[in-house]
Amino acid sequence: MVDRIRLVVLFGGRSAEHEVSCTTAVNVLQALDPARYDVVPVGVTHDGRWVLAEDAAKLLASGGPAALPAALTAEGPAVEPLATVAEEAATRTVVLPLLHGPFGEDGTVQGLLELAGVPYVGSGVLGSAAAMDKITAKRLAAEAGIPQAKWFALRHGETVGASLAARVDAELGWPVFVKPSNLGSSVGVSKAHDASELADAVQLALSYDERIVVEETVVGREIECGVLGDPPEASLPGEIRASREFYDYEDKYLVDGAELLVPAPVSADEQATVQRLAVAAFIAVEAEAMARVDFFFEEGGRGFLLNEVNTIPGFTPISMYPKMWEASGVPYAELIDRLVGLAVERHARRSSRIGRPRGLPQQ
Repeated sequence: MVDRIRLVVLFGGRSAEHEVSCTTAVNVLQALDPARYDVVPVGVTHDGRWVLAEDAAKLLASGGPAALPAALTAEGPAVEPLATVAEEAATRTVVLPLLHGPFGEDGTVQGLLELAGVPYVGSGVLGSAAAMDKITAKRLAAEAGIPQAKWFALRHGETVGASLAARVDAELGWPVFVKPSNLGSSVGVSKAHDASELADAVQLALSYDERIVVEETVVGREIECGVLGDPPEASLPGEIRASREFYDYEDKYLVDGAELLVPAPVSADEQATVQRLAVAAFIAVEAEAMARVDFFFEEGGRGFLLNEVNTIPGFTPISMYPKMWEASGVPYAELIDRLVGLAVERHARRSSRIGRPRGLPQQ
């Protein structure tokens, strides 16, 4: 990474996490070293239009985080997604996807970048899709022997009402969490204490996805680990103490009321255990380069229980992923540099294999 790299920062997106992505982009753009990167901000509007957000850097100085969402709805030069990244592929370019949720974190954009032949930060198509889909991720974790809370899945059109409440009674107990299978940042997540709340929670989750997860409530601490690199290594763990009944969207991004403890107050043995499980979960879902792995910790009970793997973790000022790595000796700017370097290395490694018949030596 001696030469200056053109870095396409891709943010916004079509999902319900659009504003979160814009806030993440603000902090990344402010942290990038102009001596190392020629930054090209590209925004994706709510309706899927790609725009060259040339005014984004100017808006940062005057408008702060709230300015970037406005930049995506303003009239500006639209760009053709595949053509844009394909043109960049001929240069020393890396794409940094900061698109949280569907149409960005789920393998769709990663597939586009693979087609264009341009290196990009983070997990590939398989890892992105597997980690984003909670049902698939839970199945892979179970196969890998990683402990997790009790749960079951529902699809749109399946029976709800008394029979569903009876199933919760028999398999999970009350209260339960109901979540869309493909979404993050706690969007669409509800806690149901009885059959009436369960019906409302199911309808809310189904408004975001056709497949949902119903999961037991774990009474325990919320412990997270960052994973970085190839081969992957885990950061010091952090702990979240929510200011509300659970760590929801408002607590994460609006009220800033949660208490974040980095490093988490755990014993040396507990730290080693959660770090090992974080790397195991990362590998189980075929994640690459980076992820934040979230656990519940039942002290005196089942111990660490996997909650989820996030392949594009938040980079806002109150986000745990950069905080945990900073505590582990990797400051914010260096973290971005390492992620870009991993993208370049992976692209070079995989490009040497493309188009070569299996079993034949490279010429």
